Amino acid sequence: MNPIIIAISSITMLGAICAAILSFASKMMHVNVDERIETIQAALPGTNCGACGFPGCSGYASALVKANLSDRPKTNLCTPGGAEVISQISAVLGVESESAITKIAIVRCGGTAETRKKKMDYTGIQTCYAAAQVFGGENACAYGCLGYGDCQTICPSNAICIENGLARINTKLCTGCCLCIKSCPHKIISMERNIQKNFVACSNIERAAAARKRCAKACLGCGKCCRECPEKSITLENNLAKIDYDKCTNCGHCVEICPTKCVHIVSP
Repeated sequence: MNPIIIAISSITMLGAICAAILSFASKMMHVNVDERIETIQAALPGTNCGACGFPGCSGYASALVKANLSDRPKTNLCTPGGAEVISQISAVLGVESESAITKIAIVRCGGTAETRKKKMDYTGIQTCYAAAQVFGGENACAYGCLGYGDCQTICPSNAICIENGLARINTKLCTGCCLCIKSCPHKIISMERNIQKNFVACSNIERAAAARKRCAKACLGCGKCCRECPEKSITLENNLAKIDYDKCTNCGHCVEICPTKCVHIVSP
């Protein structure tokens, strides 16, 4: 018999056998997918930011459908989606719609190019991550904003810009997706409820003398805001003022009396 025909026949038979095996395996290993998971996932923003506490939008959708009623996560955990997504999820699950939780990102640093000191000149790759690998960056403060805009690059809503070497967040555009938090090597970005207006724009936990040498806008841990806060909502933790937002009434007194003006009001 012609060798070519033998080869073609052999390959054809092998292909048919493999096809039969794959067909059998697909039927044996088939898993029925609840259509509600796909419907909820389609309603979610798809940013896979993890703000809900689950590994991406698919993880949150699966948890909502597969969890027992008592263990089911809340339907309002997707902060980027807002009220519209919450309403769609609730409709799919047949539950009452919950109130949206609005959160915004806060940059806990107020050190601009003029107020912070430098310890060296960095000329490497112009990203915060790369700069942080070289002795923590060029700035003397190891807790401050590096200013190369990794957060700006990753923000899906264009809510972040770099002004004078410092990341600034437009709260009107921020959706609370948390991606900027993950991108910051110094971890100075946090997520807070949108109803809060005052925040400490510093992350330096060094004592006053050392902190002031590195940045003129550093928190000195002097405790003046703690003593004078009418609601006693401010305490000192690791030489840094910390606001208890469950007590804070946004009176703004701490902003007025701070010696270094490191307590800021959230920009509208």
